[in-house]
Amino acid sequence: MKIPTHILAPLMLTLFLAGCQGSSIDDLAPNAANAQLPEKLVRSMKAKGISTTSPVMFRIFKEENVLEVWKRKENGRYDMVTSYQICKWSGKLGPKFIEGDRQAPEGYYAVRPAQMNPKSSYYLSFNTGFPNGLDRALGRTGANLMVHGACSSSGCYSMTDAQVAQIYAFARDAFKGGQDSIQLEAFPFRMTAANMARYRADPNYAFWKNLKEGYDHFEITKVPPKVDVCEKKYVFNHTSDPNAPIAATSACPPSDQPESLKMAYQSYQSSYETAFSSMVGKGRIQPPSRSIQGITEAKIIADWSARRARGERVTQEPPSLSPQDKDNASKPQVMVRLASAVAADKAKEERDASKRTRMTKPVTAPMTTMPAAQAPAAAPAAQQSTPAPQTTAALTPDAPAAAQPAPAKKAWWKIIGN
Repeated sequence: MKIPTHILAPLMLTLFLAGCQGSSIDDLAPNAANAQLPEKLVRSMKAKGISTTSPVMFRIFKEENVLEVWKRKENGRYDMVTSYQICKWSGKLGPKFIEGDRQAPEGYYAVRPAQMNPKSSYYLSFNTGFPNGLDRALGRTGANLMVHGACSSSGCYSMTDAQVAQIYAFARDAFKGGQDSIQLEAFPFRMTAANMARYRADPNYAFWKNLKEGYDHFEITKVPPKVDVCEKKYVFNHTSDPNAPIAATSACPPSDQPESLKMAYQSYQSSYETAFSSMVGKGRIQPPSRSIQGITEAKIIADWSARRARGERVTQEPPSLSPQDKDNASKPQVMVRLASAVAADKAKEERDASKRTRMTKPVTAPMTTMPAAQAPAAAPAAQQSTPAPQTTAALTPDAPAAAQPAPAKKAWWKIIGN
């Protein structure tokens, strides 16, 4: 039976805009979730003193299009065992702000066994855990942000099927070895002095400096940092007490960070500041990539996406900020001007649609005009759009992990200097 075009087109559009839902379907590759790592890779890890079931962590760099896999060695430090070119990630550099802005998230996330989806419609997937504690404290919204296969992204990090099969195997084997939570670190770029100098004028710079603190702790210790959130920011290795009362919006508790780590961090920062100053003096070697300019632009993109999802005719991509707007993105007049541009475009489409209706549909009764005061108010875009389907418990970011014995770990400060 042939599906009429007027039914098929909206259906295809809805599927395209659904984003990275990771919804389950009948698994087309029933053995994909059980695939083993290549023997060559296993031998390479064994030569470094790394087993397939040892703890793992992932690092993502947007600008470089790279996902790195790090595994724990026998001495407690981590070593990179392989990396993959990211097939696609959507949006620009910068964090995810709101549902529909098509941004791939940035930050520190925890992946637990319940977030693994062996029956994903994107071959294999796992939920990044967005929004985390900091995202919620900052009012950031969104759901179903995945690392998955199929090389198709609308807010996710998408790999090829062959790549995600190996990444999935790394996580699966680490959970089998007793790891209860895998740290996923997502950065806009490698946090070097040269790159930080390139982006020093970006509106996201303060957030990126906060991400860099954790990046630096890992560079010093080669151990995933203990990540907490207080005062609406990340803090790293702030306290060794797992039961310390830390709330995302409250004042940070006193730190019990060991002196050895403090001194190592201060030495690292001293070298970094020297290199940063040198890079600023030399000017830009490479121009910055495009970045999202804040919540204002995120709302415009989300509105555009919602209109597309409702089947409205949208002929242009969401407007981009001009260089002047980038420098003044926080000013009220810029926000008004951007919102007006979207409103004007939408009003023109509605007028065109109304005109076509009058030309093609005969009028059989006198037309009356409802007074403006009686006209029903248009629902906000967020209310008109169809809510994303709820995922299964296996995809719930905050679902409790299955009880597993935690492997013995060395405190981060005992590893420094090994």
